[in-house]
Amino acid sequence: MSYKEQIDTNRIPEHIAIIMDGNGRWAKQRGHERSFGHQAGAETVHVIAEECARLGVKFLTLYTFSTENWNRPTDEVNALMTLLFDSIEEETFMKNNISFRVIGDVSKLPDKVRTRLTTCINRTASNNGMCLVLAISYSSRWELTQAMQAIATLVQERKLTPADINEQLISRHLTTRFMPDPDLLIRTGGEIRLSNYLLWQCAYSELYFCDTYWPDFREEELCQAIYDYQQRERRFGKTSEQIK
Repeated sequence: MSYKEQIDTNRIPEHIAIIMDGNGRWAKQRGHERSFGHQAGAETVHVIAEECARLGVKFLTLYTFSTENWNRPTDEVNALMTLLFDSIEEETFMKNNISFRVIGDVSKLPDKVRTRLTTCINRTASNNGMCLVLAISYSSRWELTQAMQAIATLVQERKLTPADINEQLISRHLTTRFMPDPDLLIRTGGEIRLSNYLLWQCAYSELYFCDTYWPDFREEELCQAIYDYQQRERRFGKTSEQIK
């Protein structure tokens, strides 16, 4: 029996976050340039987004390009920006009733990419199915730094006092404030680390790591991760007896 047949469709994670790792290694194993792997990975994004929407996931957040990725070779960065521009297919969002959002320091993106993203965000804003969120030019340390600076400014302007600062206030100043924290974080590609991704938000997320490179990650692997998630007991610091 496949994992797709075994998952409980009444307990699908509301928010799934994914670190899409392994594109470059997948390409190198096949004797291609890293950019070939990124192109294949972009195709996987469409496959997984459509499957998540079908399953009833409300938010899917994909780690697309980190602030540290700007330090990669210029040719690879340029190829990634071109791929990002070309892979935003508004019709896919409209067909599947998916809205589109972006988190990260988009000011660093090329003008044409930023314009393309903004157009897609505006066009899909009224869709009320799943929300697909791309983390682009994003890192948690960048995000938390921005939030702390904004809060410090409010304190300096005497609109807040230090005593007003709590977890809820910090969360409201993060780029993810429009959605709940991830229930499940998936990382493909065999690495076991968070790589500066949604560190605040994933404090109580269930983590799932697999060896499959992102270009090979398909619906069955996604359902396996969800099935694994459904076998766990989420206690949020409480005892088993308290949550039953």
